[in-house]
Amino acid sequence: MKDITIKGATIPALGFGTYQLDNTTANEMVQAALETGYRHIDTAQMYGNEEGVGKAINASAVNREEVFLTTKVLPSNLGRQTFLPSVEESLRKLKVDAVDLLLIHWPNSDVPVEEYIGELVKAQEKGYTKHIGVSNHTTALLNKVLATGANIITNQVEYHPFLNQDKLYNYLRQHDLSLTAYSPIAQGQVMGNETLKSIGGKYGKSEVQVTLRWLIQQDGVMAIPKSGKESHMKSNFDIFDFELTQDEVQQVNKLTQQNNRLINPSFAPDWD
Repeated sequence: MKDITIKGATIPALGFGTYQLDNTTANEMVQAALETGYRHIDTAQMYGNEEGVGKAINASAVNREEVFLTTKVLPSNLGRQTFLPSVEESLRKLKVDAVDLLLIHWPNSDVPVEEYIGELVKAQEKGYTKHIGVSNHTTALLNKVLATGANIITNQVEYHPFLNQDKLYNYLRQHDLSLTAYSPIAQGQVMGNETLKSIGGKYGKSEVQVTLRWLIQQDGVMAIPKSGKESHMKSNFDIFDFELTQDEVQQVNKLTQQNNRLINPSFAPDWD
C-alpha cells in the first residue's frame, strides 16, 4: 500500500468508495474491503449509507485507529443552521466520535464559501473531524476557500484517463493540496480501451488495474473506486506489484484529451 502524507495526515492512496451502495451492501462490502487490506473508506451524507459503513467498521477486526474514514456534507446542509447538526447526525450513524476527513460535498451557490468553510472549521475545532477538505471545487472556488485561511488537505473530484484535470491538478500541487479521484475508472468505461489493454498485457493486469496504478503513481493523487462486487474490489486492490514506465504514463496521459466529464449535475460549478 502507498500512503499520501499531507499536512500531518497520512492517507492510503487507494481507498474504497461507497457511492450507490445501500446500507446492507455497504456493510458487507466495507467489511470485505477491510479484510482485503483497504484502510481508507469513503462515504457521504448524500449516499444514505453511513449507517452501513459504520456498522462494518464497528464489526471489523481492524482497529478504528487504522481506518481513515471520510464523509461529506450535503449541499443542502451547508448553511449555519444545518451544518453542525448534520455532522453530528453523521457521527451517530457512523458510530464514531470523529471522522478522519470531513468534506464539503458540492458547493452551494446559495451559501457563501466563507460561511460553509467557517462551519467546516468549527466542526474541526469541535473535534468532529481530524482533517478537512472540499469536493467538486474549481480553482476559482479554491481561491475563496484558501483566502479564509482554512487548512484543507484535499479536493475530491472526478478524475480518470478520459478527463483532463491538468489545470486543477497543477493548482492543487502548487498549494500543497492532494487530489482525490472519484469515478477513477470512468464508471467502467476504461474497459476495452486499447491503450490500457495493451499496457496491461505486459503486466498481466486489466485496464482497470492499469488506470488505478496510473492515478496513484501521480504525486499527491488518491483514488477511491467503488464496487458492489467482492471480486472487483479485490482486483482493484491488486495494483501494488507493478509500476508503469514513464512512457506508459505518457500514453495514458494522452487519453485525457478526450475530456469526457461524466458527473455534471445542474448544480455543478463552472468547471475549469
